[in-house]
Amino acid sequence: MLNQKDQAFLIEHFSFWNHLSEAQQTLLLSNTTASSYKKGESLHSADYDCMGVLLIKNGSIRNYIISEEGREVNLYRLEAGGISILSASCVLRPITFDIHIEAETDCEILQLSPQIFSRLTNENIYVEAFSYQLVSECFSEVMCAMKQILFTSFDRRLATFLLEEADKNNTDTVHMTHEQISKYLGTAREVVSRMLNHFAKKGYVELSRGDIKITNSAMLSRL
Repeated sequence: MLNQKDQAFLIEHFSFWNHLSEAQQTLLLSNTTASSYKKGESLHSADYDCMGVLLIKNGSIRNYIISEEGREVNLYRLEAGGISILSASCVLRPITFDIHIEAETDCEILQLSPQIFSRLTNENIYVEAFSYQLVSECFSEVMCAMKQILFTSFDRRLATFLLEEADKNNTDTVHMTHEQISKYLGTAREVVSRMLNHFAKKGYVELSRGDIKITNSAMLSRL
């Protein structure tokens, strides 16, 4: 059973809570567990059993797919308060592709059993509407990611990524290797290194081991 703090967090973010019967509320709480994951740890892949619905308490996770050639394509990221529905793809019959989920940072997660989520979805129209809303938001993010990969030049994608990372962490330095960035942007490490070196020659960034310092954010923004 979840502690009081976790219960309050769950109730705050599961908007259908007040539309559940008392029995359904008890069922949900008794079938939700709290878990912790270390940075870089895999939460879900094609080789794992269906996880169910994940509610992020602390930290962040990333959702991605892997091509036949082994290239990772980042779809979207979720931070505290975010809810992962693709981890419950076993109860979403139209979902036929394999999703991978990795802890982007150390994180704490509340995990709702897929069987109970499926049961509540079938029994309660508010839970069903909630799940459809999550799926809609998820695929909006996926389509945005695909649009960028297909139609946006790589220099623009990289500039946007660096600026967003710096802004998110309130710093002018992005603490990532070229290999890590390549995973997020769905390209080869060599492509990332080549473009970063180009940015460095232009004076947009300064490169050091594991760090990229933005020295001219205005020019990156113009890209």
